[in-house]
Amino acid sequence: MQTRKASFFEANANSIIGLAISYLFTLFCLPWFGLHPNPVDAGGITLCYFFLSTGRSFVIRRVFNAREI
Repeated sequence: MQTRKASFFEANANSIIGLAISYLFTLFCLPWFGLHPNPVDAGGITLCYFFLSTGRSFVIRRVFNAREI
């Protein structure tokens, strides 16, 4: 069973890796869809997704640990 602290650190590690991928996607791939964010806007969009992802990963991890699946 994983502790809350370990769950938090794992969720953050996963989200930080996703942060880099999301930033690059936002900056370079959104123009394919007609959206042209500048680097600061891309950073803001990416941070929003970062916090959502971290929270989601933490909650899911805790639910699965509570159920001991």
